[in-house]
Amino acid sequence: MKSTWMIVAGFLFGLMGVFVKLGSHYFSSAELVFYRSVIGLAVIYAIVRLQRRSLATPHVATHVWRGLSGFVALMLFFYAISVLPLATAITLNYTSPLFLALLLIFVLKDKPHGWLIGAILIGFAGVVLLLRPNLHSAQLTGGLMGLASGFFAGIAYFNVKQLGQQGEPEWRVVFYFTLVCTLGAGTWMLIHTFHPLTWESAPILLGLGTTATLAQLAMTRAYRVGKTLVVGSLAYTTVIFASLFGILLWNEWLSALSWLGVGLIVLSGMLSVLWTQRAAPIVE
Repeated sequence: MKSTWMIVAGFLFGLMGVFVKLGSHYFSSAELVFYRSVIGLAVIYAIVRLQRRSLATPHVATHVWRGLSGFVALMLFFYAISVLPLATAITLNYTSPLFLALLLIFVLKDKPHGWLIGAILIGFAGVVLLLRPNLHSAQLTGGLMGLASGFFAGIAYFNVKQLGQQGEPEWRVVFYFTLVCTLGAGTWMLIHTFHPLTWESAPILLGLGTTATLAQLAMTRAYRVGKTLVVGSLAYTTVIFASLFGILLWNEWLSALSWLGVGLIVLSGMLSVLWTQRAAPIVE
């Protein structure tokens, strides 16, 4: 039952995607990342102070790299959500376990099993099926952005693994991640476009920041008290919730080939999570 916290997180992450899609009519991706991050930063900082924990860290460089890779992943992910069906954008972002497995193979020289290589091939076959209906449309750019968000998310999780091995607690990792995202997105907003808040858009931003923060906390609790392999597999419930939200709110019915692609990506992601945890457990 403890692992079911990941289902709660999956629902909240799917709901976060809804607020991103709604907010994209009023704000740029950088602005959405900023408001999502600054609310989370305030909540996490308050928790840290109430529990009298220290934010001092000897691993500043690794935190910065994790923050930057996560920031780029979020920017690309939010852009993909704004131009693609919600289920498609989230599924492409959830290719991150495939890229993480590749990083562990090529960077840490972990020896892969034959079935892992098969899983990776299945996953990218799913990507081809998912993007194939959009190859000759304006959505191709969004699809590539979504896939790139999965790549950078894979790098971010690789950095999380390094921080876990260095003994950094999960709350400190999340704090510095949200700090880097807040500073990065805030700087982007100052250089480019800034859209003022309105009574119509403010509730969307509040919903975005709240669901993202609660989802992060639920996910952290799931990894802390649940079984890692079960939690890693249940993370894909986000795709299910996103699909339902997309159908109910925007009538985003995917083609049969696209649904097959989604299924292959989810299957390969779960297999990659299984191998990754056995080869090099990740501390969330």
